[in-house]
Amino acid sequence: MSTHGDPAETERLLGLGQERRKTRKEVCTVIFAAVIIVAAVIVIVSLWTSLSYDDSYEKRNVILMISDGFGPASETFARDYVQYVKKLNYNYLTPLDKILVGSSRTRSSDSLVTDSAAGATAFACTIKTYNRAIGVNPEKVPCGTVLESAKHLGLATGLVVTSRITHATPATFSAHVVDRDMEADIAAQQIGDYPLGRQVDLMFGGGRCFFLPNSTEGSCRIDERDLVKESKERGFKYFSTRKEFDDLEPRKDKFPLLGLFTLDHMSYEIDRDPTKEPSLKEMSEKALKFLESATADSDKGFFLMIEGSRIDMAAHSNDAATHAHDIMAYHETIDLVKKYVDKHPGTVMISVSDHETGGLSLARQVSDLPQYLWYPEPVSRVKNSSFIFAQELLNYWENDRETYIKNIIRSGLGIGDIDDYDVNWLNQNRTQLDYEYFLANITNFRAQLGWATHGHSSVDVNLYAYGQGSDALRGNHENTDIGDFIVKYLNLDLDFITYKLNSDNGTFHQAFESTHFHNDEHHHH
Repeated sequence: MSTHGDPAETERLLGLGQERRKTRKEVCTVIFAAVIIVAAVIVIVSLWTSLSYDDSYEKRNVILMISDGFGPASETFARDYVQYVKKLNYNYLTPLDKILVGSSRTRSSDSLVTDSAAGATAFACTIKTYNRAIGVNPEKVPCGTVLESAKHLGLATGLVVTSRITHATPATFSAHVVDRDMEADIAAQQIGDYPLGRQVDLMFGGGRCFFLPNSTEGSCRIDERDLVKESKERGFKYFSTRKEFDDLEPRKDKFPLLGLFTLDHMSYEIDRDPTKEPSLKEMSEKALKFLESATADSDKGFFLMIEGSRIDMAAHSNDAATHAHDIMAYHETIDLVKKYVDKHPGTVMISVSDHETGGLSLARQVSDLPQYLWYPEPVSRVKNSSFIFAQELLNYWENDRETYIKNIIRSGLGIGDIDDYDVNWLNQNRTQLDYEYFLANITNFRAQLGWATHGHSSVDVNLYAYGQGSDALRGNHENTDIGDFIVKYLNLDLDFITYKLNSDNGTFHQAFESTHFHNDEHHHH
């Protein structure tokens, strides 16, 4: 007799017989069928959700907010600073912290470190292009933008910035030139002098100098074109003062609107005179009122681009205090727009940077051994931008200049322990940028803040979104994906706009011997 017994009996005792195999087969069949059914349900639900998403809100609005030069370290810096000056808890969340969804890559087609022109063109045209390109592809061919396509489909359009309205970021949505310094040409295109005609319904910002004829004081043009006059002839309501801005009302004033409050860039927030210049939040609020009113009786919404432009310029100067104040102004605007989205469910807000500026680090080794700290307190004492103080030093050469310098350091920067080396250095005849960088560094050293460059860096930047469909932006994205999202959300056709731009006039965007290239002597790009 086998020591293992009868095999059939063994199978029966272990549950491995014919009946068991039959039962297992039946169970597997049932499970397989169940998996198929569940998968089918998921597909059907996903399809239904997609269709429901497409039809959920007939009128759609996109508000693209661009925090120029604002990297991840800048958000931490601003949060720490606000916590300090407002005595908030360590777990305070900024308006941006609450809507963080991912990050955006920033490289251009010809460099790992982008400039604002290529960075914004990625959002506007959904393509990578070369540094300095404004709304043109790497072959220097004009590309249709999301603003232009939105306008073609009947949506209202707007640009709100604190830079010159002709500066790189707003220009990429509303003009096409082979080089960003062609701001005189950009201005002409923005009021409608190019193949598509007028595309922007509302423009608020600075940069009046590019709209004035050369013979006018403060003009940046080399010709006698008066674009203020031309804009009025094209139907624009033009204004340049705070009072005119405050008096604007949707019921009595109609599109198109052109508000240029300063000759050059608008003031840094830390320097802004509220009796003369509206804030970014105020301009954005006014723009939203007009856009909502203009589309009230339409099934079409609007596209609005809002830029915190001077966040970037403060970082170019490594001016921590000025950087902080412009970020806080941007935070206030984010809060405003979030509330608008809450009341208008068909609206989506995206906030992203074109690049990081300055290589900011919240650490600086100022002794032999590293210390794990940085101090917001020295930053909080600064009264004006280093740009303003540098301008004062350039213009004051009286006998008491040394006393004047000490007063700037003591009263302007809030520093009592004045270093003789600093006074002696500032008492020499230097350039505006030399003074600006040095003054900023006096505060940076005491705050123990580090900066790697006066230019841009290639780090990924934070991506924020709020409203319908914003989950699609979760994760790490190429900057072109943000433009693609807008195209899909508003059902735009950029190829058609590109065709229209290039079908009749293939040279309007090019540079010629007579082309004026504006050299911005106070700020790097």
